Amino acid sequence: MSLLAQHHDPIIAIATAPGRGAVGIVRISGKGLAPLVTALIGRNPRPREATYLPIRDADGQAIDHGLALWFPAPNSYTGEDVLELQGHGGPVVLQLLLSRCLSLAQTPSAHGQPMLHGLRPARAGEFTERAFLNGKLDLAQAEAVADLIDASTEAAARSASRSLAGAFSKRIHTLRDALIRLRMLVEATLDFPEEEIDFLQKADARGQLQRLRDTLAEVLAQARQGALLRDGLRVVIAGQPNAGKSSLLNALAGAELAIVTPIAGTTRDVVQQTIQIEGVPLHVIDTAGLRDSPDVDAVEKIGIERAWAQINQADAVLFLRDLARSDQPDYQAADAAIAAALPPRVTVLQVWNKLDQCHGAARLRLLASLGSDALAVSATGGEGLEGLRQRLLAVAGWQHTGGGLFMARERHLQALARVGGHLNAATEWLGARAEHLDLLAEELRLAQHALGEITGEFSADDLLGEIFSRFCIGK
Repeated sequence: MSLLAQHHDPIIAIATAPGRGAVGIVRISGKGLAPLVTALIGRNPRPREATYLPIRDADGQAIDHGLALWFPAPNSYTGEDVLELQGHGGPVVLQLLLSRCLSLAQTPSAHGQPMLHGLRPARAGEFTERAFLNGKLDLAQAEAVADLIDASTEAAARSASRSLAGAFSKRIHTLRDALIRLRMLVEATLDFPEEEIDFLQKADARGQLQRLRDTLAEVLAQARQGALLRDGLRVVIAGQPNAGKSSLLNALAGAELAIVTPIAGTTRDVVQQTIQIEGVPLHVIDTAGLRDSPDVDAVEKIGIERAWAQINQADAVLFLRDLARSDQPDYQAADAAIAAALPPRVTVLQVWNKLDQCHGAARLRLLASLGSDALAVSATGGEGLEGLRQRLLAVAGWQHTGGGLFMARERHLQALARVGGHLNAATEWLGARAEHLDLLAEELRLAQHALGEITGEFSADDLLGEIFSRFCIGK
């Protein structure tokens, strides 16, 4: 069944997270809820005012005492009639409230029909989906609801909140309006070719198109930063056993997450922790030491295989080496073998650990031999870690140092990239204006269509289903 067909059903869900809590919410949305609301709470509540009362079962016994909030359409989150019941946050009592609403909806009214025909449990994200379908939010704002809930850093939460308030959408609408004005000029020239006035030249169409491209570049740069705040960077720590990988994870995370011992092969499985640097989430993964030795048992071998699997999925690899063993030929050969096997598409940072174990002239010689791209750190002492953090931000592409970012997703970046491609093509056709005005017009139309995909002006049902299926139940 399509989204639009299901959109007419009244829906209900527990809107708070599973488990016990101080407060729990049951939310209902649909058309014509007033009879059910009156029957459920025994009175006509005043709109948008909290009413404290008992919620009773079919026998008149109180299920719970709590608040009822009534939002008649269209002044509600979904744009439909909405009732919220706020009671105590026990899973059993919330299920009783939900069951009472479902059973009461099937009770015959004075006309012999169910009081609220078709009331059903909501799908994941269906309340926000209805807010989008009813014009209360555009698609970028609706996605920001989920991003705000899922935000793993303060910067990500603030950026999602700005997107929810419409900051991203306003930038898209500004681009769209400028694009529409340019399209009107082109269409006028196509419709009235016999006119002596050159609409495009007089209105500075070339300048308008260049300003569009410049503005798009700014929006795309901001969107990339917003996408980084949302998705973060996947960083894998890799290297030989006892290079200090687990110590480095613990140092970056500020907690003892991984077991650290001098015994080779201590880490046998993947250990992951999300940290933040200047608000950017980094998903740091400690892996088993990479080695090819007859001493490797079956369990450690599996750990090594998993380490390589993580490396192949990484955005960046911290190739950790041991300064204290850097002059040993066997150690150098093993490092070289690992370096040769690292996937070429992955950014690799050369990091030398155990700086605290090197002193005096030997320390100076070692540091001089590392090269300008290498970083020397002490995972146990903390020396060099701040430089590593800043290098990770540079690898991630983080450039923003102030507020005002909006949240963005990969699909937004792809859509903006398509807009850029169409505007580039339009620039070429504008240079051959007399012969190819129709092609210029088509590229501008496609650019506007790609912009509309971001805010949901042009969206297929399957795309909407994919987006909202990732939301929470009750949201």
